[in-house]
Amino acid sequence: MSIEVRVPQLPESVADATLINWHKKPGDSVGRDENLVDLETDKVVLEVPAPMAGVLKEIRVDNGATVISGQVLAILEAGEAAVAANQSLVAQPAAAAPAQASEGHARNGAAPKLAPAAKRMVEEHQLDPGQIAGSGRDGRVSKGDVIQHLAAKPSAAAPAAKAVSPPATQTAKAPTPSVQLPASGARSEQRVPMTRLRARIAERLIQAQSTAAMLTTFNEVDLTVVNEIRNRYKERFEKSTGVKLGYSSFFIKACIEGLRRFPAVNASIDGSDIIYHEYYDIGVAVSTERGLMVPVLRNAEFMSFSEIEAAVGNYARKARDGTITLDELTGGTFTITNGGVFGSLMSTPILNPPQVAILGMHKIQERPMVVEGEIKVRPMMYVALTYDHRIVDGRESVQFLVAVKEALEDPARLLLQV
Repeated sequence: MSIEVRVPQLPESVADATLINWHKKPGDSVGRDENLVDLETDKVVLEVPAPMAGVLKEIRVDNGATVISGQVLAILEAGEAAVAANQSLVAQPAAAAPAQASEGHARNGAAPKLAPAAKRMVEEHQLDPGQIAGSGRDGRVSKGDVIQHLAAKPSAAAPAAKAVSPPATQTAKAPTPSVQLPASGARSEQRVPMTRLRARIAERLIQAQSTAAMLTTFNEVDLTVVNEIRNRYKERFEKSTGVKLGYSSFFIKACIEGLRRFPAVNASIDGSDIIYHEYYDIGVAVSTERGLMVPVLRNAEFMSFSEIEAAVGNYARKARDGTITLDELTGGTFTITNGGVFGSLMSTPILNPPQVAILGMHKIQERPMVVEGEIKVRPMMYVALTYDHRIVDGRESVQFLVAVKEALEDPARLLLQV
């Protein structure tokens, strides 16, 4: 029995998708729920699983094509009988395949799963995926894994260079300096289209800059007390909750207290209307190989420290593995981004429309500070609040940032909400 494999129903906010990678070719056996093809939308990569076990009979849409909801992608010959018949046909050629091509696959018993960017690099450089060690979940190969493999490949394959001593009669003669270009690879370039996610990011950045009256205000936070709490309770916290106590939960809790006091910072703009949200859906920016994503913690005001840390960690893993869903990236009333993990000391974050404010965290750096008339070394962080001046006044933005600073420097305020 033949069945059609179709594009799943896309969300209302997504008109179409781009087919970026077939994992199977005509004649391959597939298992039920095995991923057949990756579709890239403006926000995430969607996997299209096989509706049942069978053999892929025909592919109707090639890589790079734009597809819409319900469009037929392939024809699948369903049934265990079809799988068995196909396996009997390919068993003999498979046994005769070169050993080198199968050695990498034998490690896990199957070809490793490739991230979309990694897939493109593997095809461009004609690599064997089985020879690349995957660092992602379930051995998933990322773009970074491919780059590392390429970097190690020449050194492993190239013979060791032999040192050649000059003849004795030439030792007194100084060598003539010369400049030589590499035999290959010099001044090479590639032209590739933007991914849909990168194009969407560019579109939203231009939208934010052209429609919002963005200003940024700065302050600095002394994280001495936060560090003392983390050092005192981190082992007990991890043992009892199963997650590590990081900085995210402190900053999210502090921001929520600031948003309670200054509702305009938690608002959004819809045309000529201002929407004041009476809930706190906090977006946390995550950097991935495909671009920046902002998963959203729904009703973060009701979450405990451990629930926040677990959610942030889980969303970060899903974003980097490409398994995050559109629903998890949709909405949000306020965003936090942390450039400090990359070493940034200060920056001006850009708004995430239709939100009207975003907090930028930065690198923690020990600096001499005057404390009660004495110079002491303190772990300091610059924080930045970019806001839309159309509805957030300078007074509100500064006072919001001061409220965040006070909550972090005296975390007891988070319990007492004072």
